[in-house]
Amino acid sequence: MALLSLIVPSYNEQQNIERTAKTLVSIMDEHQIDFEIVFVSDGSKDGTYEEILKASKADKRIKGAEFSRNFGKEAAIFAGLHLAVGDACVVLDCDLQHPPQIIPEMYKLWQEGYEVVEGVKKSRGKESIFHKMFAGMFYGIMSKMMKMDMRASSDFKLLDRKVVDVLLGLSEKNTFFRALSFWAGFKSTKIEYEVQEREIGSSKWSFRSLVKYAISNVTSFSTVPLQAVTFMGVLSIIFSLVLAVQTLVKYLMGTAVEGFTTVILLILIIGGFIMVSLGVIGHYIARIYEEVKGRPQFIIRCKTDNVEGYVKK
Repeated sequence: MALLSLIVPSYNEQQNIERTAKTLVSIMDEHQIDFEIVFVSDGSKDGTYEEILKASKADKRIKGAEFSRNFGKEAAIFAGLHLAVGDACVVLDCDLQHPPQIIPEMYKLWQEGYEVVEGVKKSRGKESIFHKMFAGMFYGIMSKMMKMDMRASSDFKLLDRKVVDVLLGLSEKNTFFRALSFWAGFKSTKIEYEVQEREIGSSKWSFRSLVKYAISNVTSFSTVPLQAVTFMGVLSIIFSLVLAVQTLVKYLMGTAVEGFTTVILLILIIGGFIMVSLGVIGHYIARIYEEVKGRPQFIIRCKTDNVEGYVKK
């Protein structure tokens, strides 16, 4: 029987580990699916890893690892993919906002020959209007950049082993999991789900961390911001030419106004474009610097006894 690996990135989820483990075990046993659960504690500051150890001792089908520090959700997902040994892998959130009840449907679609089963949100659940607007804008931009509809995408998806191997074979450290699964291709299908409300704890995502996450993912997966620098340069030249023509006409007509208003305005606009351009270019140079250093995407501090070998990337 094919083995299904359930990968669960976890950050400060001490209260959710036991509940999540029991829920997943119950659903998998009910549908007679051979499985393993891989928890990855992303440098949690509470007792998350201790709860993972307890769950692992109670059921050998549950295993996990803990990072030496917080490396981020992307790193936790890829660590889980490294640790998983299943013929297919499902990534889902520890707070069960990704409904595990539809995993058997994903598994069935995989058995029918689909290599990627994307979980697509019917709605974003209960979020602030500001958060929904920001998320909609971000995924709208990403969809246009990638020429793929990512507005309802999520990390909740099933990947065949061959797809997992492709993703693990990538040498880049700054990854965007949900976009890379689109990029990889393969035979895919979608399954809709309703985002569940978190029953325990609160979201670990602040507005600042979401903005940082968005910028990181955009620049790690697209060069469009660099192309925008060229566009701003052209726009600046056009604007300068228009002002130059206007100033020359006024001078020839003898209606030129004394003062430096136009010059100051021109300097401010061009200076603003230059600073923004340098910021974008600097961000990409920083990414190149990070990749060239060749440091691992994550470091595993410890792991449960049923994890074979030491994994790091």
